[in-house]
Amino acid sequence: MENNYGHQVPLTNATLTLVLGILSIPFCCCYGIVGLILAIIALVMASSAGKEYAANPDHYTLASYKNLSAGKICAIIGIVLSLLYFIFLIIALAMFGIGAVTDPTLMQEQMQELFGYQ
Repeated sequence: MENNYGHQVPLTNATLTLVLGILSIPFCCCYGIVGLILAIIALVMASSAGKEYAANPDHYTLASYKNLSAGKICAIIGIVLSLLYFIFLIIALAMFGIGAVTDPTLMQEQMQELFGYQ
């Protein structure tokens, strides 16, 4: 089934989902929050576009569906990395305190004391 123009069209927001999914991976290092937000937005957009594709797959291009799938996978990776980084940050805060997390030399001294390095 084709649209009124006689050709297939790309899925709505497939490219944007891919871009947000890719961006969620490096932005997971921003305390885990920015990457998590980008990944959640990408997953929500991927879900709605996936429903569009499932309702009428012949109307949309296969390339846009593959972009949608890749964006969804990148978003899932971004969520996992963001959560891992956020958990690491909480553990570091609990072990060393806010002063050590913001001051690299104090963090180095405390880690040397903790692990017994001189």
